[in-house]
Order: sequence, then structure tokens, then C-alpha cells
Amino acid sequence: MALLTTAEEISDIAFGFMGSKALFAALHYGVFTHLAAGPQSAEQVGEAAGLPAERARTLLTALASLGLVSVEDGAFANAPAAEAFLVRGAKYDFGDYLRLQVDRQMYGLLDQIEPALNNTLPDEATASYAQWFEDPEEARVYSESQHAGSLGPARGLAKLVDLSRAKSFLDVGGGTGAFAITLCKTFPELEATVVDFPNVARLGRAYVEDAGLSNRIQYVDGNALETEWPAGQDAILMSYLFSGVPGESHAGLIARAYDTLAPGGAFLLHDFVVDAERTGPKLAALWQLQHTAFTPEARSLDDAWLAESLGEAGFEDVSVRPMIPGMTMLAMGRRPD
Repeated sequence: MALLTTAEEISDIAFGFMGSKALFAALHYGVFTHLAAGPQSAEQVGEAAGLPAERARTLLTALASLGLVSVEDGAFANAPAAEAFLVRGAKYDFGDYLRLQVDRQMYGLLDQIEPALNNTLPDEATASYAQWFEDPEEARVYSESQHAGSLGPARGLAKLVDLSRAKSFLDVGGGTGAFAITLCKTFPELEATVVDFPNVARLGRAYVEDAGLSNRIQYVDGNALETEWPAGQDAILMSYLFSGVPGESHAGLIARAYDTLAPGGAFLLHDFVVDAERTGPKLAALWQLQHTAFTPEARSLDDAWLAESLGEAGFEDVSVRPMIPGMTMLAMGRRPD
């Protein structure tokens, strides 16, 4: 790992929040979607986005400094990554995940990171996801944005894991079914069950129906930590579940997964995971810190701890590998035949 050596490098970290807000503002006003039509002047973007021209120019200049747009002869255009991932309706669009969940719901929680770290947060400042999702609107914003953010990882998982022989799949805390839908489309013999809170399950059933998979994907409404799981599963997935619950619950979740799997079944755990050396990856480490602001009892997951925990629970063929480069890892284990 390269250590910082200049004040400029420290400033890049300290002022990184400004870049984040520039990105979020551009998503809010649909800047990248407007630029999908081709290079435009600040005046044209401002008119399309409902912004005064000079403020649009200021925002576009900030985006250009970040490499999100290019500028030539006064005309701004999307960078290739912005065109692929931030234009509304693009195949790999995850702009709503950034605009709604990261900005509107998660970003503000970082204001309370200091008291979260020293355990002085008032009780009303933290809550479980169960309490949070009792509000249908909060559940909707989080779940719909997470669906957009999970489709890409779901496609990646479908390429990494062979479930062609699996008949049953359980997604614990599976949200609106992005993983279940993607895996069922990839593996025609697979049937899935998703466990999640009632307000989330209601939204998920609509996504499943739109995908034409209501006959193969069902929901169990309830808190995944407390609700009974259907037994005899060929594969179980927990995606982003561990980072959202207290660390003391992890061992129990791994044990329940082992007991719920059929012999030979696969356990898949996808989350923000850092290296055992504790030097990164940077994005995984920062996401872990963000979760601490909401769930102070969350564990900082590392690959060595995960591998050891799965092995101690009885899983064989254990591996931990990167999934979203620089951000998440996929831990896998198999219950012995």
C-alpha cells in the first residue's frame, strides 16, 4: 500500500465530500441523462435541467474536474463511465442507488459518526432496519434504489457461481429480489424464496411479477434474524446483510445457514469486506465506517475472519474472493454431502 506523502493527497481525502455532492446534484437534475443526447453547452444543459446557466456551468465544471464529463470548445459530454452507469434507463444504470439511497438516506448519517464511534449517540439516533422499514416510504426509497444497485452484482454472481444443479435458493434479507430474479433467469430450474420485511416484500413481489417469475419466486415476510427459514435449500445467499446487523449475530446467521442447507448445498455471503491486513480496499473500508454511523455494533468484516468462521461452522471448500472490485467480496462454502 502506498502511503500519503503530500498535503495535496490529504486535501483530496478531506474535500472528497464536495465531489460526492457534485455527483449527487448532477443525478438529481438529470445532467447525465440530458447529455446522453450529445455534447451540449452549459446554457442547453441548464435549460433542460431547470437551472440558471451560470450555475449549470459551475456544476458541469466540477463534474469535468472529476472526470465525469468532458469539455471541448465550451460543449460538455458524458465520460464513458457516466454514459454507461449514470444515464437513466441505461442497461447498467445505478444512478438511483447513488441519488436516493447513498445521498438522501446514507450520506447524512455520517454527521453522527463521531458519537457513534465513542458510543455516545442518543437512542433515537440509531435504529435497526426493522424499525426503519416500518415506515413504508423509507422502505420504498431504500428498496427501489437498492434494487437498481444490486442488478449489476447479481449479474456478476450469476457468472461466478454455478447453480445449474440447484433447485431451491434462499435469499436472506433479499430486498426486492434483484439477485433472485437474475439467478432464476440464468438458471431455469431454480426456484427462490426471499425473506425480508413486509414493506419490502410488498415491493419485491411487484418486481417479481414484472419479471414474469411469480411462479418461481416467493416471499416470506418478516425479520430475517427472527423469521423461520424454509429448510432443505440447495443454496443460500446473504448479500449486504452482515454489514447491517450487529456483529454478535453473525455466528448465529452462519450456523442457521448451515442447518438450513441440504447436504452439498452452497452458502454465499456477499458484503463489504476488507483484507485481513487492514489496509483496504478503500471503498469497502469507507462503507464499513458509514454503516457504523447507523449500526454502531456492526463488525468490520475481513476476509480471514470470514473464511475461519465458515470453516468453524462446518463448511468445506471455503473461499473468499473479490466480487465488486475494490468494494465487496464473496465468501463461499459448501455443506458436506
